[in-house]
Order: sequence, then C-alpha cells, then structure tokens
Amino acid sequence: MPAKLRKSRINKKVAGVCGGIGEYLKLDPTVVRVIFLLLMLFSAGTMVLVYFILALIMPD
Repeated sequence: MPAKLRKSRINKKVAGVCGGIGEYLKLDPTVVRVIFLLLMLFSAGTMVLVYFILALIMPD
C-alpha cells in the first residue's frame, strides 16, 4: 500500500507539516525542517506562506 502525505501526529512542532513530509519521504523530520528553514531564509519568507497553505490542505 503506497504511503499517503499527511500531517504527522508524532513528529509535530507547529502543525506537523515537515514531520509529515519527512515520514512520507522516509527522511528524518529534522532534516526536512532544516531544509525548509534554509528555503525560508533564501525565499524572502515565501515558504512561510507555503507552510501555512500546506497546514490547511494536508489531512491530519
């Protein structure tokens, strides 16, 4: 059965988005958070908007 992209209930810091992406890609959620933080710094905050959109549309 293929994995589904969902917010994480276990690896949750703010909304569980990065934890869910990490579980889906079979990566450590901390690595996903660091990558997301770097993207946020270099995208002039656009990734903050992307994070909140993902928090709204990703199922629990």
